[in-house]
Amino acid sequence: MNRQARPFWIAEALSGETELAARPLSAAIRADLAIVGGGYTGFWTAIRAKQQQPDLDVVIIDADIVGGGASGRNGGCVLSWSTKLPTLVRLYGETEAARLVRASEQAILDIDAFVRLHRIDCDWRLDGTLYTATSQAQVGASDGVMRALEERGLSQWTRLATDEVRRRAGSRAHLEGWYSPVAASVQPGKLVRGLRRVARDLGVRLYEGTPLSRLTGGQRVQLETPRGRITADRAVIAVNAWMGTLFPSFRRSIAIVSSDMVITEPNPTALTRSGLDRGISVLDSRTFVHYYRSTSDGRLMLGKGGNTFAFGGRMLDVFDQPSPYAESLQKALRSFVPEFSHTPIAASWNGPSDRSVTGLPFFGSLPGHSNVWYGFGYSGNGVGPTRMGGEILSSLALGLDNDWTRSPLTAGPLGRFPPEPIRYVGSMIVRNAIRRQERAEDESRAVRPWDRRLASLAASAGKADKTSA
Repeated sequence: MNRQARPFWIAEALSGETELAARPLSAAIRADLAIVGGGYTGFWTAIRAKQQQPDLDVVIIDADIVGGGASGRNGGCVLSWSTKLPTLVRLYGETEAARLVRASEQAILDIDAFVRLHRIDCDWRLDGTLYTATSQAQVGASDGVMRALEERGLSQWTRLATDEVRRRAGSRAHLEGWYSPVAASVQPGKLVRGLRRVARDLGVRLYEGTPLSRLTGGQRVQLETPRGRITADRAVIAVNAWMGTLFPSFRRSIAIVSSDMVITEPNPTALTRSGLDRGISVLDSRTFVHYYRSTSDGRLMLGKGGNTFAFGGRMLDVFDQPSPYAESLQKALRSFVPEFSHTPIAASWNGPSDRSVTGLPFFGSLPGHSNVWYGFGYSGNGVGPTRMGGEILSSLALGLDNDWTRSPLTAGPLGRFPPEPIRYVGSMIVRNAIRRQERAEDESRAVRPWDRRLASLAASAGKADKTSA
C-alpha cells in the first residue's frame, strides 16, 4: 500500500518522518531471537528482551512497514482489563484475575513512563476513560462489574452524576457513567513508530517489506523469506489478525472482524465548546461499542466495531480501504457531539481485529516447536494489553520463571469458533440481531426475545462484561 492510501493515523505519522523504511531482508542471517511482526506486540517483546539481556541479538521482520497493521490504525484508546473482571475470574480464578487487572492498569502507567522517558511524540494523554449508557436499556449495565471490582478492592472507578458525565463526555447523549483515571489516549501510528525508534536504538535489527514464507523448526528455527533466511535460536510470532493466514491451524481460534473509524478536520473551537478538549475516551455500553475521543490538534474521532466479518479468517481488500460504514459513523459522531455537525470529515478507515472466543488474548508455543512462541487475540483492546503481551513473550523467549510464564494466559486458545460456513453465517445472524436490538433500544422500543437471545451470544465481544462475578 502506498503512503497516501494508508489509514489516517499511520499516514499522519509517516508524513512527519524523514527516516526511510528499513530495507527488506536479502541474505541469510543469524540471530538469537527472531520476531515476526512489527507492531505493538513485536516491539514490546523486542524492547523488553533487550532491556533484560542487552547482548541478545534480536531481529524483527514485517511484511509491510512498521505500524501497517492494527497498531497503526486502531482508535488509540488505551484501556485496562478491569471491566473484564468477571471473565477473568471465570477463566483463571480469583487470584490470577486480580493480578491481571492490576497488571493491565500498571501496563498503562508503564507506557506513560516509557513515552516520557524516550520522548515519543505521540499525543499521549493520561486523562482517563468514561463508560456510559446512551439508552435506558444500557442503564445499569456496568453495575455488576463495578460492584465486583469494589468487593475485591480492585476498583479505580467512580460513578459520576449525570451532569458531570455529560460535561466530561462533551455530550448530552449519556444517561449515566463511570470514570476511571487509569486510561489514556494516543496517536497510535506515532506510538508504534516511536517504539520502532527505541528498539533500533537498543540494537534491534529490522527488515520491513519482508513477509514470512516458511518456518521450520528443530534446535534452531529457520524462517524463510522471499529473498533471505534467518536462523534463530528462538522465535516469536506477533502478527495478530494475520495468524490464521500464516498458520491455518489457528483459523478457528479467532474471528476477523472490522473496527471502523472516522475523524474530523481540526476544529479547536468546537472542541472547546463541547468540553472535550482533554484526552478522555468515551465508550457506551453496547455489545459493539461506540467509542470516541478528541486529539490535541482539535479533531474528533469516533469508531465502532463489529461491522465486517471475514469469511474463513481471510484478509479482505476492504480492510485497506475507507470504511464502507463511514456515513453511519459520521451520523453517530455528530449525534454525540453536535458542535461538530458542520465540521468536515477528514478520513475514514477500518482494519481487521482478531476476536477470540473469550474476548482476551492468549499465548503459547507453536505446536511442534518448543522454541517458537505466539500471542494474539486482543479482541479490539490491544494498545495497553500488548505491553503485557511483550512481558509474556519476552519472558517465554528468555526462559524465565515468573508470574508471566506461569500465567494461564500461556495455555493457548480457550475454545474455537465453529467451522465455515457455520462461523460466518452465525456471525451474520448474531450481528444483525445486535443491530436490531440496538435500534430498538435507541428508539425505546421493546426488543424481540429472539434478538436479545442471539445478541447475548456476542457478549464477550464488548469492552466490558455486563455480569457480576
